[in-house]
Formats: sequence, C-alpha cells, structure tokens
Amino acid sequence: QVQLTESGGGLVQAGGSLRLSCAASGRTFGYLAMGWFRQAPGKEREFVATISWSGGGTRYADSVKGRFTISRDNAKNTVWLQMNSLKPEDTAVYYCAVTKRGVVVTTTLYDYWGQGTQVTVSS
Repeated sequence: QVQLTESGGGLVQAGGSLRLSCAASGRTFGYLAMGWFRQAPGKEREFVATISWSGGGTRYADSVKGRFTISRDNAKNTVWLQMNSLKPEDTAVYYCAVTKRGVVVTTTLYDYWGQGTQVTVSS
C-alpha cells in the first residue's frame, strides 16, 4: 500500500502561481514514476504531468507545457507541481498518483491515488 497526500491548492487570480505538493508514504519501493492529474466538474480526469524515478524523464500535457513544472525529491518521497501563469481553465481538483510503469499518461496505468486538492483560478 502507498499513501499519497496532496497539499498546496487554493484560490488564485488568473496569471498567478501555486505550488502543489504530494507526499508519499508506505511501500513506495519499486514505484517508478509519479504523476499529476486533474478533474474539472463534469469532465473526465486528465493527465497533467509525470516524472520518472530519477527525475530525468518528464512529460506534460500540451495544455500546461511552458507553464507547469514537475519535480521530485526521493529522499523526501515528495513530488511538486509548480503552476505559473494560471488560467481559469486550470480550475480542477488535482490528484497525484504513482505507477510502476514509467512515465505513462493514462490514468488506468497508475496504481495509487491521493485524495486531491482543489485549485480554483478566478478571472
């Protein structure tokens, strides 16, 4: 079992920034990649970003490239999502997840999920 706890969400004006954190605990050995996903009301959960165990491999959704940055510290079992130039369409519940399958973007390939943190961007 792996437990994931997200934090850092909140309300921000368009153009602002937020930094989300995800702390992992439990049996994390062997889980290669950590990812961020988001789900807006009435929409399906979608991929945002993912990072490999080493941190050398990252992938981003086209909608966030150049604005969001994913990073991790394995000593702290923590991954961050720095979100800059936020837009109202970034409003969603953000979830972190872990997978043994590398930097994949499909939700069904992730094994454990956090409870999510709300991000609201006002116009």
